Amino acid sequence: MSITAKVTFLRGLESILAKEVTAESLPRIMSTVSDYMAGFTLEASGTEDTEKDDLLGAFIAAMEIQGRSRKTIERYKYLITRMLKSVKMPTRRITVYHLRAYLAGEKSRGIADRTLEGTRQVFSAYFGWLQRERLIDENPVSNLGAIRCRKKVKQVYSDIDIERLKLEYQSLRDRAIVLFLISTGCRVSEVTGLNRSDVNFGSLEVVVLGKGNKQRTVYLSAFAAETLRRYLEQRKDKSEALFAGKGTDRLSPAGIRKMLKDLAARAHVEHVHPHKFRRTLATKLIRHGMPIQEVAAILGHDKLDTTMEYVVLNKEDLESSYRKYA
Repeated sequence: MSITAKVTFLRGLESILAKEVTAESLPRIMSTVSDYMAGFTLEASGTEDTEKDDLLGAFIAAMEIQGRSRKTIERYKYLITRMLKSVKMPTRRITVYHLRAYLAGEKSRGIADRTLEGTRQVFSAYFGWLQRERLIDENPVSNLGAIRCRKKVKQVYSDIDIERLKLEYQSLRDRAIVLFLISTGCRVSEVTGLNRSDVNFGSLEVVVLGKGNKQRTVYLSAFAAETLRRYLEQRKDKSEALFAGKGTDRLSPAGIRKMLKDLAARAHVEHVHPHKFRRTLATKLIRHGMPIQEVAAILGHDKLDTTMEYVVLNKEDLESSYRKYA
């Protein structure tokens, strides 16, 4: 074994162990490893193209077959590829030490704990799938504990917030969009993907194509439906899109976000964004007594735990329920 190869290997090993063992024990461990290596030959394995990692390709293909959304697939691919490039190691050779060092490096860059936990969950899904498919022997994320992050209290729109927003509409289209979001709790990508034909004004129902290409039915209030009908009647374009943009056939998610931002500034309402309407609807339905299973169906959630994360209950809600059922 060449001295250069040995020194390179030991330096890399030491940087990994430094995060796992005490400063007092590290020199003894490194000395023992160095003595043990004397009887072996160390060869460079060569640089493998992590951008074309065969296991990553298999995982992405499985996600596509499962019908995962393009946005989700791109997020997984981006985060995993970024990690592979950073650790400079193909999937089969990655250990928990590589992942732990990578996440520690991300934290030192100022990445929030909540974001890091989301990244860890992506890695868990990736390596967990590979292990279930028997493409790797061990899942390196198994010993990588969840990253604790302070739970942020989600906010919903108050009745006053909604009334302030209603006073600042600048067009019938904007009014129809906001009332649509209030009534349906749809994701912004679902709203922009809708066509005129998806709306049944007779039954006040809308067929939505959600995550995973799953269809579900959401419902409009009579007021929201009438506003939407009037908006569609005044349109002069031939676009099939339910909501058209300025100069475009179909309004984009970015267009809705900008409209809401401008509306919020005029109405002096803070933290206005499309997803907040979903939380507001979920909380309202739960407060009015709708079973959580039905609320989950309205929002398009597969897991009730996800729906519960959307519900915001205050002290008065909890006290009222306690007095009712205790």
